[in-house]
Amino acid sequence: MKLGVLISGRGSNLEALLKAHAAGKLPAADFAIVVANDPQARGLDIARAHGIKTAAIAHRGFPGGRQAHDAAVARTLKEHGVEAVVLAGYMRIIGRAMLEAFPHRIVNIHPSLLPSFPGLHAQEQALAGGVRVSGCTVHFVDEGVDSGPIIVQKTVPVLDDDDAESLSARILVQEHLAIVEAVDLLSRGVLRIENRRVRRME
Repeated sequence: MKLGVLISGRGSNLEALLKAHAAGKLPAADFAIVVANDPQARGLDIARAHGIKTAAIAHRGFPGGRQAHDAAVARTLKEHGVEAVVLAGYMRIIGRAMLEAFPHRIVNIHPSLLPSFPGLHAQEQALAGGVRVSGCTVHFVDEGVDSGPIIVQKTVPVLDDDDAESLSARILVQEHLAIVEAVDLLSRGVLRIENRRVRRME
């Protein structure tokens, strides 16, 4: 399956995917292109180092605003034959153009156990909520914010002396595992959505 990856920054989850691919752990995945909404995103260099095509489509000042930018990203992905999209630290809300171009074919990773603590600053939300367990979630993207059907979740304990930085670091380790697992399932075409539950047909 030809995949497009969208990033905004350092690209650590992208790097986890590309290393797994190089190690033969994603046999059905073909990474066609990595697109960033920030031309300075470090993840673009990671993609190039792995021989993956890249594109930078800056959202700031984009003619036509958010919807036009979303459409431009979708068009670029389609031009590269992309069949499904992975959001790996993409800090933009996905709009209708993308959802219509890739129905039920966009996945996102989020640093909390959804549906708890969606949106920004999930780790701070978890600490403020006093939870004893947090983690990460890979889910299909829908019209809401971090509200789509859940594919994979990984947990980490919340320690008494945790701050947002230490909790984020432990969650990130699990993110790298979760995103590889989810993309393997996605690219092998074994996922089905039934009444908002994701089934593995294997």
